[in-house]
Amino acid sequence: ASAVSRFTAHCRQSAAAMRLLTHNLLVCNKKGVKNGFPLKIVAHVVTLDGTEFQPEFVKAMYQKLDWAALRMGLDQVRERAVASDIFVPELPPAVTPDMLDDDNFLRTLHLVMMDLHVEEGTLVCPESGREFPVSKGIPNMLLHDDEV
Repeated sequence: ASAVSRFTAHCRQSAAAMRLLTHNLLVCNKKGVKNGFPLKIVAHVVTLDGTEFQPEFVKAMYQKLDWAALRMGLDQVRERAVASDIFVPELPPAVTPDMLDDDNFLRTLHLVMMDLHVEEGTLVCPESGREFPVSKGIPNMLLHDDEV
């Protein structure tokens, strides 16, 4: 099975939650917006829900990530997570090829991508300031008729 199909199956098994992996794929598509990525995270509730570590999945998903956006998202949820007594690891500024063979690095990346969840909060477009609510772990990216 592909990494994407394993992620889809994993999501079906878990409660709804906006992971930082999900955040890394979301963009503001409001009419007239040219720079709708990455969305700023304003987290109100952050949880940690451990999932099965799959190193091949982590390696495959790393190839699809915007590393700077992942690090930015992690920094944006850090304060709320720490206030909830959730350990938030640091990510390096860049990834070298040998890091993708390092089990400790892959486990850290897995935790950041899959186990940190934004349950309640807001995603904010970097260009327009348009806010998208996150409720019960589900980001609502629907636009109003006049925004399409």
